Amino acid sequence: MKDTRRSETTNDWVTQQLQGTAPRPSNLPVEQRAHADRRHRVWWSVWYGSFNPRRRRPPRRLEDSRYHSLDWYAAHLLAVSVGILVLSAVDAFLTLVLLVNGAAEVNPVMAALIYKSAAAFTALKMGLTSMGIVLMVFLARYRFMRMIRVDVGLYGVLLIYVWLVIYEIWMLKNSG
Repeated sequence: MKDTRRSETTNDWVTQQLQGTAPRPSNLPVEQRAHADRRHRVWWSVWYGSFNPRRRRPPRRLEDSRYHSLDWYAAHLLAVSVGILVLSAVDAFLTLVLLVNGAAEVNPVMAALIYKSAAAFTALKMGLTSMGIVLMVFLARYRFMRMIRVDVGLYGVLLIYVWLVIYEIWMLKNSG
């Protein structure tokens, strides 16, 4: 049923506000923002945030299983990451030397790639290792399966690479 009491032209302030025709109330403050928006200065924000970080640890209110972003990581994570990347490069080099000396690649994915192009093998190995390390550092305070912190996993990866390089050196000594 249609309401016939309502006229076509209403002088209601809410209706005028919704239509954008309402006059501005006099008690509201005038907009005083500058035209330059700080969110458009991306590189300045990256530079400034690198030397003046604010989020060094997660907030106390969050539980350990939730994700929390940081912009300052512990220095030991850099050392572990660089160590893993250096050992990964040494592993790639020693793998190529062992293959020249008659060894066989055990990993079927890398074996398919290494016999086609050594450069592609090295690039893929370093690229995947780098992406994994960046992800693990980014999630360093996270708990894997709510049990093991990811930064402890980084130390585990470092130890595995140390063991692998020692094993490859041992194989080189015994193959000669």
